[in-house]
Amino acid sequence: MEQLHQSIIDAVREAGVIVRSADEDKGVKEKSGHQDLVTRYDGAVQRFLEERLLSLLPEAGFLGEEDAPNHTEREWVFIVDPIDGTTNFIKGIPIVGISVGLAHNGQMEQGVVYNPYTDEMFTARRGHGAFCNGKPISVTSNPLADGISFFGTSLYYPELGDRSFAIAKKLFESSLDVRRLGAASLDLCYVAAGRGECYFECSLFPWDYAAGSLILEEAGGIVTDMTGAPLRYDRKCSLAAANAASHQQLLDLIAGCG
Repeated sequence: MEQLHQSIIDAVREAGVIVRSADEDKGVKEKSGHQDLVTRYDGAVQRFLEERLLSLLPEAGFLGEEDAPNHTEREWVFIVDPIDGTTNFIKGIPIVGISVGLAHNGQMEQGVVYNPYTDEMFTARRGHGAFCNGKPISVTSNPLADGISFFGTSLYYPELGDRSFAIAKKLFESSLDVRRLGAASLDLCYVAAGRGECYFECSLFPWDYAAGSLILEEAGGIVTDMTGAPLRYDRKCSLAAANAASHQQLLDLIAGCG
């Protein structure tokens, strides 16, 4: 598994070259709506990763954001977001994650998240800790009151907007400040690295959080859905992630918002 892990890291780093090579014309198109955007680079990165990853583990399934077959019933499944933070990518905001998770019978075993603009590679194997560029990372022990709170707006689901911002307002009042990065995979990694204490979002797809959830857990954090139940990797899910000191506080705050 260690050699496979390094090979996944190498593949993701190569995928970062594709992202960094993007020219001004990114071939932007709408998917489900005006805010749900895709570029030709999303597809290029996913095709590259699908070919490379399945060459490493041919028996695995592959679940990717960009119209990949859903093979979550297989024993091993790669769960991939080729460009997490596509709108950031389009706008030239250097907060973008290439996210690859590897699940075994529904449990995350390996996670890699790479920001090709900052050259930060977040990695984890179950039971072996979490790392950024090879150096161990860990969550803080700060309570919510002494923490930075990250959140996402589930912008593809406008019906969740009021609740998302109600929770964010409570976090603004209950912590040091709030942040909206626009890339769930990096939100999770930033909490894992101690750059913030918690993160929530009302609705995400598995490729948004598969790799980052393991990285955060291996860094000493706790990741559940917003009710406190375990995450699912075969369908959409809400997310409540935090260090151990803040997680229950986050769940209680969310519950208090209805």
